[in-house]
Amino acid sequence: MVRAIKEAAADDFGRVRNERALALSWYAFSLEYMEARWVQVAAKTRSETNDALCSITEAMLRRTRGRPDDELLRRALRNWAFVVPRPDVRKAPTEVRLALGWVARASRPLDDLLDPAVMRGVLQALRLKRDGTVAAAETQRRKRMTFVNAVRYAIELGQLRADPLANISWRITETVPQVDPRVVVNPVQARSLLCAVSYVGGYGRARGRRLVGLFAGMYYGGCGRPKPLRLRCRTANCRQRGGAAWSFMPTPLRRQEVDRQRPESRPARSEESPAGRHAYGATPARTRQPVAGER
Repeated sequence: MVRAIKEAAADDFGRVRNERALALSWYAFSLEYMEARWVQVAAKTRSETNDALCSITEAMLRRTRGRPDDELLRRALRNWAFVVPRPDVRKAPTEVRLALGWVARASRPLDDLLDPAVMRGVLQALRLKRDGTVAAAETQRRKRMTFVNAVRYAIELGQLRADPLANISWRITETVPQVDPRVVVNPVQARSLLCAVSYVGGYGRARGRRLVGLFAGMYYGGCGRPKPLRLRCRTANCRQRGGAAWSFMPTPLRRQEVDRQRPESRPARSEESPAGRHAYGATPARTRQPVAGER
């Protein structure tokens, strides 16, 4: 009876070891997730997802011998691992190949996320920048969203039996949005500036009138600096309302700057519709044009 108990215990121990050996690591899962996510997101979001997965992967590494320095580890993950199409590792520098090999061996299993201590370590890594200081609230929120999407993807595929974030209380430092009067003009100043800009250049070249449309779109439409550059005059729809002219100018495209380190895999710039919107279903920017005699 004692021998039977020992044999059963040995069989259970061997089965657990085999299951542990065959368990999917976080690093292998994150590579799979990046490939599935790549074609669904915008160019800028790809770079942000890359950065978030690098931070999570570094937090999911065991403390084993042969760890590369942090700079080399980050460069190998960002430029050679979490990019699509993935480059041939055999053509990578020797130190990069050794670093990625160490990451594959030292990465924790995906199931370790169910351990609250491991999960706390990952969330703390998302809170900090590389120099150890606290990141901005928007950066924390963006990285956490990437992590949440990855966890949901693992649950959808059946690779996680439970949600590891369900019982974890973690809050993001919120900032109070406010307008700084030192950098944002008030309506009276805006009208004065637009009037002054209209006198730039000669009347025949109409340079000033074009600048009025540009800066009016930036101020009244709430656009960032690059967005009015994509506006086209033939898409403007002027309407008369309440003694003032309003222009509805749809902005179906936007230009984004992405990582330039691997131009063979992705363009340095991409023109896309705003996030979460169809190219022809974007909310139009509304700009107000004061009529003559208005103060």
